[in-house]
This record gives sequence, structure tokens and C-alpha cells, in this order.
Amino acid sequence: MPKITFLPTLIIILNIFGFSNSAHCQEETVKKNYSFSFGTQFGLVHGQAFEYVYPAITKGELLSELIWDMKPVSYWGLQFDFERVNIMSAPGFFTSVSAKFGVPEDSGSLQDLDWQSIENDALTNYSKHTNKTNEFIWLDVCIGASFPLKFLYIKPFLSGSWMRFSFTGRDGYIIYARGKEYVGSNPVTFHSIYDNPRIETNTGDVINYTQNWLLIAAGLSIGTKILSPFSFELSFQISPLTYCAATDDHISKNTIYKDFTSLGLFLEPCARFSFTAEQIKFSLETAYRYIGRTRGGSYENENNSGFKLNAEAGASLSLLDIHFLVRLSI
Repeated sequence: MPKITFLPTLIIILNIFGFSNSAHCQEETVKKNYSFSFGTQFGLVHGQAFEYVYPAITKGELLSELIWDMKPVSYWGLQFDFERVNIMSAPGFFTSVSAKFGVPEDSGSLQDLDWQSIENDALTNYSKHTNKTNEFIWLDVCIGASFPLKFLYIKPFLSGSWMRFSFTGRDGYIIYARGKEYVGSNPVTFHSIYDNPRIETNTGDVINYTQNWLLIAAGLSIGTKILSPFSFELSFQISPLTYCAATDDHISKNTIYKDFTSLGLFLEPCARFSFTAEQIKFSLETAYRYIGRTRGGSYENENNSGFKLNAEAGASLSLLDIHFLVRLSI
């Protein structure tokens, strides 16, 4: 029979056990250092989405501006986070995913302003309608690192966002300034819009409009947990990397416009106050999301004749967001 030496065998067994225990300890350390949390959020946004047509030969800064109110739109949502359990203990990383879904509801008015004169920049057309927000979808993803600095921590990060807003303007009225000079049947100079204008009223749906936004941004957060279990955090994001694909359906004119525009400056300051009780975290957050005027091509399809390049168009966004968030850490 082969001779089995007890001591080498014992050493091998201990090494195997030690390696297994070390791996188990490392796994436990990761679990202790980081946590995954998920939660629900409820909030309101208050602001406006804007639609622009830039002038070619007219004298105004814009040829047309449409202002779609979201005053307010309520929403609910979900949020998922992976981050260090104690952000002040050592450098680490984090990631967060947020989804918000608006409640379809009347949300203020739609205003449509035109400056069609080749003579001056006076307003020539104005209309006002009831606005309904039909769709409101807002998805945010961010990933970054965290670094403790005495009583503060900083978190540089990158973020991406997709937003979809859909509106319908209905009823209301339109005011037309009287034309002075015409090219064919189209007026090119106008009397004052306050000088005996023509007024029409509308019944039913007038315009449908949809914006789809994509953006990528860089950001920085600064926070403190010095008053634990309370924490405070301020953040700021900025980027020119914005893109908007929009569709404008003028129902009464049987005309659809598709706009593809980009490079409006994105800014978002944000403040968060949180309270942690064991594994549950309560947060109140307010943020202001602003996207400046984009520019790009607009394509027109009149009476189903096919899309043709029509003009230069744009879009922008201005929203104040306030929401309450409850998360459970595991």
C-alpha cells in the first residue's frame, strides 16, 4: 500500500480551508462595504417645453414660438442605487437608475406666437389653448466615484437621460393681425395686432406635439453626513450634448412637422435632504432642469404629400422638479 504521511495531508487540508475562508471573508467585506437599495418616488414638475421656428427673411428673432405648459404635472417612479454603505470611510464608486412616469392631465395652456412680418419684429399672430400632458416619461442613469474629505464628500459622475413629453392643445382662440401687403395670398407686412385684428375660436383638438430628448452630461456632488442620521447633498450637471426629435401635428391644417435639433446647453442644479433610519432612507429632493435652444432641420408633410425640408427649428426645456423618495437598502 502507498504510504500516506499525515503532516503533508493536514497542511493541504488547512491550506484549502484557509483559501476558502479567505474568499468568503472577501465576499463578506464587499457586502458590508456596499449596499443595493431600491425605492419609490412621488413628485411634481412645474415648467414649460418650448418649440421654435427660426426666421429666414422675417425681422423677428423668431418666426414662431410655441410654449407648452407643465403647470404642474404629477408623477410616480422607481429608483435603484448601488453605493458604499459608509461613504465617509474610503473612496468608492456608485451607480443610480431613476424612472419617472407622469399622470396624464390638463397642465396649463399652450401659447403660439408668430412674427411673420418682413417689415418689423412686431407680433402678428397669437393663439391660446388648453394644454394636456398626455405622456411624461423620464429616465436617468448615472455612474461615478465618491471621495471622503474630512467632513465632506465629493462625487464626480457622468449621467445620461431620456425624456419623452407628449401634449395636445385644444379649444381656445387665435388672433390674427390684418395684412397690409401680400405676396400672392400670403401677407408679408401687417397692421398692429391691436388694431382691429381677426379673431377665431376653436373647438376640439388643435395641435399635437411630442418631444423626445437625449442627453449626456458631467456632474459633481458635494455632501456631508456630519449630522448623521441626516445628510445634505448639492449637485450640478452641465453639458452641450443634447438632442431632441420632435413631431408637431397641426390637425386643422393637415400638416405634420418633424424636427431634429441638437446642442442646446443643459444645466441642472439639485439639492437633496435625507434621513436614514436603519435600512430605510427618506429623501426630499428639488432640482431645476434647463435645456437652452437647440437648432436643426424641420421637415414638413402637408396633406400627406411626403416630408420636405422646410425651415430651421429648435426646442428647449425649463422644469422645476420636487419629489419625495423612500428607499430600502439590502
